[in-house]
Formats: sequence, structure tokens, C-alpha cells
Amino acid sequence: MLRRILSLIVKELLALLRDAKSRFVVIVPPLVQLFVFSYAATYDVTSIRLAVLDESRTQESRALLAAFQGAPAFAELVPVARDDDLSALVERRAVTAALHIPPRFAADLRTDPPARVSLVLDGRMSNTAQIVHGYVTAILLDFGRAWGAAHGWPAPPSVIVERVWFNPNMESLWVVVPGLAGVLTMVVALVVTALSVARERELGTFEQLLVTPLRPVEILIGKTVPALIIGLLEATLIVVAAQVWFGVPLTAPVWLLYGALTVFLLSIIGVGLFISSLVQTQQQAIVGAFLFLVPAIILSGFATPLDNMPPWLQAATWVNPLRHMMVILRGVFLKDAAPALVLDSLWPMAVIAVGTLAGAAWLFRRRLG
Repeated sequence: MLRRILSLIVKELLALLRDAKSRFVVIVPPLVQLFVFSYAATYDVTSIRLAVLDESRTQESRALLAAFQGAPAFAELVPVARDDDLSALVERRAVTAALHIPPRFAADLRTDPPARVSLVLDGRMSNTAQIVHGYVTAILLDFGRAWGAAHGWPAPPSVIVERVWFNPNMESLWVVVPGLAGVLTMVVALVVTALSVARERELGTFEQLLVTPLRPVEILIGKTVPALIIGLLEATLIVVAAQVWFGVPLTAPVWLLYGALTVFLLSIIGVGLFISSLVQTQQQAIVGAFLFLVPAIILSGFATPLDNMPPWLQAATWVNPLRHMMVILRGVFLKDAAPALVLDSLWPMAVIAVGTLAGAAWLFRRRLG
């Protein structure tokens, strides 16, 4: 039995590695996507162009604008002469936001601080608008404190002292890259397994496999192990790139990460084999994999928090392996997650793996019957 399974495993690996196109698909696109998405899918907002209408034209207003010029997130201040020009620049998306300093800005500072300024944000980019609003608010608060201290105003009654855990510098790469490790590993493992049986049907070798002494369980193991090996190698490349190139720390033990990756890959391989057993052609397998991938990524918490979703949709995400792996990846990279915490997300993936692999084995048994 073991010899038959090993022979099937070797056959599957050779079928994949001898094909130049398959080697290219497994290695190059995931690495390219890792680097492209890591730099493109960022939550940071930099190089902000801010339109400014300074109707005060005083030493105080110039000091405020100097604070914006000195902030690293603001690349350029665009002065305008009229209020209508502010709206026009925002409407054309020529600037990220617009700041209006009223004529009584300096007088209001001296009589009834804090003085008010107007900020115009583009709601068509809601996430960017919220981040820019935070930047502007922080600069105004710092300016107000400095001006008050210089002119003898009493200190504010309370001051917020921020401490950021797990990601002290608020680097969005530290959040994006661990998530991409799960997404790209899932894509490779799912595509490899979804095309496995469909490719053999098109080549006519699946019928030959059915007349061999191999039992359904042996076929299942022979199809699972190669995909598991390739998935772990792919994950290793991404983890190394995350640490060496992007500088994302891996705080938890390596064995904990690879144990979770193994269970995660088994659940994804089960889905891929289930899809491959249902379809007849590779084109149908690609469509089936795509139909699973898109909802799995959207409902994983990779881009948007799960807490923002309706309760019924949050409950539906429990059948998504990537949802649980996303929690583990961010925990082992940034949080030094304890094994007990990892286990909370590990057992749902194990249940999914058992269910999908059992379903694939049942379909294989039907084919053999």
C-alpha cells in the first residue's frame, strides 16, 4: 500500500514539475503578487496634496501652514485665492483635501481658543478621508498646545498618551504581508488540486488510474501529499520574504506556524479535490476555484474587519478556512500567540479539512464504483 501511494505521489510531483508552465504558475506569480500587493494594498496615506486658502495671512496662520509643510505625510500645499477654487480642486481630485483658514483665525486664538479652521475632504475615498482627517486633527492639536504654551494659556485638562501594541510604528506592511501569506498559499494549493483530476480527465489518464489496484483512500493521499508539499514550500518562500525583505517579525515559534499551515493547507486541498472531482475539464476547475476564492478572501478579514459585517455573515465565515488562518498568521507574526490561542482557530480548520477530504474520497469511490 505504501509503495503504491509513494508511486502516485512521485507521479503527481513529476507531472507538475516537468511542465514548464506549471512550474511558472506555482513559483513566479505568487512572488510577484506578494511584492505588488504588499506595496499597493497599503492602509497608509502619504504624498498628500493639500489645497490651502489662507484668509488670515498672519504670523499664526503661517506657523500653522509650516506645521503642515513639516509633516512627512503632506507632500505639497497648494495655495488658492478663492473659496470656489478649493471646491474645484477637490472635485477634480487634484488635491486630497482642502484647508480654509478664516480671516479671524489669529484674533480667535487670542480671545477664545481654540480657533476654528475648515477642512474639506473627498467622501468618494472614505478610507483616505478618515486617515487624512486624523492627520490634520493631530497637527492642529499639536499647534494648539505649542501656541498655548508660548502665550501663557493654561495646559489642557487631559492629554492622550498613545501606546500601540504589536505594531509600534503602525506599519501597514506588518498587517498586509502576513495576510498575503495565507491568501497566496491558498491560491496555489487550491489551483494545483482543483486542476489535478480535471487535467487527468482531459489527458485520458484518469481512466487508467481507476483500473489500477489503488483504492480511493490511496488516490486521495497520493493527490493530497504533493499539493501539501508545494503549499508548504510556497508558504516558506513568502515567510522568508516577509522577514528578510519586508522586515515583518515572526514572534511565535516556527513549529507553531507550520503546524497551522499544514492544517490550513489540508482544508484547502480538500476543497480543491472536491472541486476537481465534480468537474470534467480544467476550464471548469478554474471557474470552480475562482467561485471559491473570491468569497473566501472577502470573508476572511484580510481587507475589512469581520466585526463590521452583519452577525449572520460573521457566522457564515466560520466555514471559511482563510478566516481562521488570518487570525493565526497575524497572531504568530505580531502577537507571539500562545499555542492555546492558536488552537482556538486551528480546530475549525481541522473540521473543514476532515469534511472536505471525506467528501472528495466519497466522490472518488463513486468514480471507482
